[in-house]
Amino acid sequence: MSDLPFVEVYTDGACSGNPGPGGWAAILRYGRHEKVIIGQAKETTNNRMEVTAALEALRTLTKPSRVRLHTDSSYLLNGATSWLNDWKKRDWKRKHGKLQNIDLWKEMDVELSKHQVEWVWVKGHAGEPMNERVDALARRAIPG
Repeated sequence: MSDLPFVEVYTDGACSGNPGPGGWAAILRYGRHEKVIIGQAKETTNNRMEVTAALEALRTLTKPSRVRLHTDSSYLLNGATSWLNDWKKRDWKRKHGKLQNIDLWKEMDVELSKHQVEWVWVKGHAGEPMNERVDALARRAIPG
């Protein structure tokens, strides 16, 4: 067991149109403390908002931590747990086509190196209370 602080994180991104205006949200829980962070973009994609939510949550941590990060985004989960290492080996390129959101993935790589992150995939819109809550926050953050 690690001596690092344990933080439970729930993230979600939302977009009105894809691309279109978007919002993201994260809820961080450490012991009895909870912090909610949200943000928005005028012209973005759902995937960018999903990655941004997780990235900003990790940036919020003030010291290395054990993190259990919950997401309903397969793109975020697969990107962080399997594709990221391959992209780095290929100098931030995909096998075929352009790597989308390369700026966010490079920043995510830096943040992931600071923490021990356990990824948990949650089925979206399936009634899981924290996922529903962070989804509502992300949708409310959409400008317009």
